[in-house]
Amino acid sequence: MDEQQRDAGAVRVLIVDDHPLFREGLRAALQSAEGIEVVGEAETVAAVPGAVADCLPDVVVLDLSLPDGSGLEAARQLATSTPTAPVLMLTMADDDGSLLAALQAGARGYLVKGSGRDEVLHAVRTVAAGGAVFGSDIAARITALLAGTKLREAGQLFPTLTAREAEVLNLVAKGLDNRRIARELVVAEKTVRNHVTHIFEKLHVATRAEAVARARDMGLGDD
Repeated sequence: MDEQQRDAGAVRVLIVDDHPLFREGLRAALQSAEGIEVVGEAETVAAVPGAVADCLPDVVVLDLSLPDGSGLEAARQLATSTPTAPVLMLTMADDDGSLLAALQAGARGYLVKGSGRDEVLHAVRTVAAGGAVFGSDIAARITALLAGTKLREAGQLFPTLTAREAEVLNLVAKGLDNRRIARELVVAEKTVRNHVTHIFEKLHVATRAEAVARARDMGLGDD
């Protein structure tokens, strides 16, 4: 009877991650704690809405990188359709661009994989209670990120790009084709094509549409 009452009031968690061993370890860590119950698992962005509807979680622990898309897409959908299931990002990505994009997508927490068990448990409970929580190595960067006057510059959001590639990406996000970008930057169209190729490689995307989506996730292209 006591066990049933405890479970009835437990924080219900849905894990969304495509690595079975990681899910298994996370499930074990969560369920070893009093007052937390893992009620379901999912591996893709597409599976999240159905899993949420079936499991009715209090918290969705979500990876940023999923086989069929970005966890940011799932976070945005949940923030709109199911605000009662707040998102805690648990991901390998610890760059400022990913952190900012997660905040913009409505995530209520952000931890890097490798965080200690106690830190993860605290984050799950805090997010379930309506709070926001970020890893100790991340929290200090948030104020600087939100206060920065150049947050929307591609060079800051995508630090692997050169200054010129960042400029090209911003114009791509605005919908300009290579010819118009070449006119805007006063360079040869072939030069723009080369920049776009390098951008694709560095962002790990295969198409212009994917590059635009990544850039717009970070707030580029609409200023």
